[in-house]
Amino acid sequence: MSWPNLGDLLVDSAADASVGLVGVPLRIGSVTPGQCDLAPAALRKVLRRIGRYDVDTRRELTARITDHGDVMLESETIEEVTGAMIDAIATSVDAHDLSLVIGGNNAVTRPCVHALGLPLDKVGLVTLDAHFDMRGMEDGLLNGNPVRALLEDGLPGANVAQVGLLPFANSKAMHDDALAAGNRVITLAEAEAVGMEKAIQAALAHVAHCEAILVDCDIDVIDRAQFPAAPGARPGGMQARDFFAAVRRLAAEPRVRIIDLVEWDPPLDATDLSSLVAGRWMAEAIAGFEAR
Repeated sequence: MSWPNLGDLLVDSAADASVGLVGVPLRIGSVTPGQCDLAPAALRKVLRRIGRYDVDTRRELTARITDHGDVMLESETIEEVTGAMIDAIATSVDAHDLSLVIGGNNAVTRPCVHALGLPLDKVGLVTLDAHFDMRGMEDGLLNGNPVRALLEDGLPGANVAQVGLLPFANSKAMHDDALAAGNRVITLAEAEAVGMEKAIQAALAHVAHCEAILVDCDIDVIDRAQFPAAPGARPGGMQARDFFAAVRRLAAEPRVRIIDLVEWDPPLDATDLSSLVAGRWMAEAIAGFEAR
């Protein structure tokens, strides 16, 4: 019997696809060294294990996806490869209604914002992340400071909504700086108190004035027991089911042009649990996109 799966949706021609897939295997500049560069290949490998039929909505995913391959990143600093990342992601943005960008570490998020090709005051950023990503810039670009780097680039805090922040995973200085910038901060406890749907609605309301939105999915927002292959993940994180619901709701917003998945370090999980969660992330993103 045939098994309709996400792998079936991949096509060669960008002209035939509404969704683009870009691998950005960025490994350098990580606060915690690892092998996040292996994530794009791991995602592609698991696609044939993820079905296309949603039993809850009784709909089968049909959106075609062009795989643009991986960006070649050979350098010792993030600064030196930022242009290559922006160009590769922008190629997908120009060709598709939605681009799925697979990191690599969280430093991928800054090039994603710039790849939208708009003035920064017209771009919104919604993060699903345990961390503020507001480390200092004294050591240059890192996976721990893309939000601070974007604020310094000129992205207004009024355009930034951060969902899923965890206790004992951030500093007071980072929190204070995020609030001072005007970021909308929704901790995981706050999101769970009101429900994920309302939390995402609040995040989208904060960026309602923006023309285009990037959704940054740092996989360490998920409880580590449900995604062991995230070096920054901690016990007590977001439940995978809430993460999936958040991704689907955000992908349903027409102004969302890019969704990234970052900080997945495949060798940290000897089982297939993390790869299956990542594959489900892609299915949820497409389901949300098709609901537009």
